[in-house]
Amino acid sequence: MSRIGKNPVAIPQGVTVDVKDNVITVKGKLGELTQDFSDVSVKVEDGNVLVERPSDSKNHTAKHGLYRALVNNMIEGVSKGWTKELELVGVGYRASNQGQKLDLALGFSHNIVLDIAPEVKVETVSDKGKNPIVKLTSHDKQLVGQVAAKIRGFRKPEPYKGKGIKFVGEQLRRKAGKSA
Repeated sequence: MSRIGKNPVAIPQGVTVDVKDNVITVKGKLGELTQDFSDVSVKVEDGNVLVERPSDSKNHTAKHGLYRALVNNMIEGVSKGWTKELELVGVGYRASNQGQKLDLALGFSHNIVLDIAPEVKVETVSDKGKNPIVKLTSHDKQLVGQVAAKIRGFRKPEPYKGKGIKFVGEQLRRKAGKSA
């Protein structure tokens, strides 16, 4: 039994949910998201979204919780939004942005310039004496995570000194290094 799939998703004030032909559309103050679904049925009743499955087969139980979580993330995204923060740890690591272009100096012979999708808002914070931080904000959780993972992939944190790009609050496994 899927415990996540059985929970109804509450629809907050100012959010509309439409279900037509295996496509769910969620509109809110921050934007609009659509999602195709199969193997489950989605209903809107009494200000809640209910996801139900036709049988207890392995495929149906897996998708039951999946689609409920996707609908919940869509509703939360169009009402509150999603934010990911990346921290650049290392001497000389810098980040700056001009509009949707993110310019990263990560110790390579050249700077990395990345064009960010228009749905994602980019902000860089560089305080003296602190590591630079890149803030990504959007109504689409999947897109924010994908962009953050791409940025992190340019220079993953290494286990000895911890240099690289890490998520704010991420705990890294550190190694001792050579014992002389």
